[in-house]
Amino acid sequence: MELTRRSALKSLAAGGVGLVTGTAAYGYGCAHHDLEVTRTTLPVRGLPPALTGLRIALITDFHRSEMVSHEQVAAAAALTNDLHPDMVVLGGDYVTWRDRRYMGPAAEALASLTAPYGVFAILGNHDDDREMPAALERQGFAVLKDARTRLIIRGAAIELAGIRFWTRSPQEIFAVIQGASAPVILLAHDPRRLPEAAAFQIPLVLSGHTHGGQIVLPIVGALAGRKFPVLSGAARQSATTLFVSRGVGTIYVPIRLNCPPEVALLTLQAV
Repeated sequence: MELTRRSALKSLAAGGVGLVTGTAAYGYGCAHHDLEVTRTTLPVRGLPPALTGLRIALITDFHRSEMVSHEQVAAAAALTNDLHPDMVVLGGDYVTWRDRRYMGPAAEALASLTAPYGVFAILGNHDDDREMPAALERQGFAVLKDARTRLIIRGAAIELAGIRFWTRSPQEIFAVIQGASAPVILLAHDPRRLPEAAAFQIPLVLSGHTHGGQIVLPIVGALAGRKFPVLSGAARQSATTLFVSRGVGTIYVPIRLNCPPEVALLTLQAV
């Protein structure tokens, strides 16, 4: 989440936005705990027919902290397991501001996650490059830090390419996907990597980072985050499909309004 969003959310917390004064208590007391399951079918260009129907669970932006408890993160993991996905993707921001106190606990809260084809993690802008990946790897999760892995599922190949939040230039992204011989799913915390993915004809991008706006006012809409190609849900540019999750946790203020946390269950469809 960016500086402009921090300012907007802090202003709300201080009572500067009169439109939501009467509903802020609801946002604190209820909406930031009410996990939803979002089920979406995504068209994926070049997906092998055998992989039509593959189900990927995407959970992201946990922000384990004083505001986001172990129980909230563990509940997201349990709900994900209940969906029985084929694969799980963790989209980054496990803690807030690289707070070392919560790195191990964040990974431990996710420890129950399991899926037949694995649990894959990437890093967000609030994660460091050493301790957070190590904590996730101790739980048996594969961390794709500017790295790619090839999977054979139902006899067909697919490649997962994970980039860090700070990996932004076309040259850096190309270095990660170069040599891929099967359709690539790009795991990018920031949905603003959509133009680069479209330029490289990457068929699918999975992202988080936006929190769906976190606070979405009637008529006005989200207080911040208008710079993103989409705040939540699916979008498309050229032949590239993007899905952005609203995430699990909160940042700056423990409030979600008209923007409940989610576990996304994504079903892939060949086109």
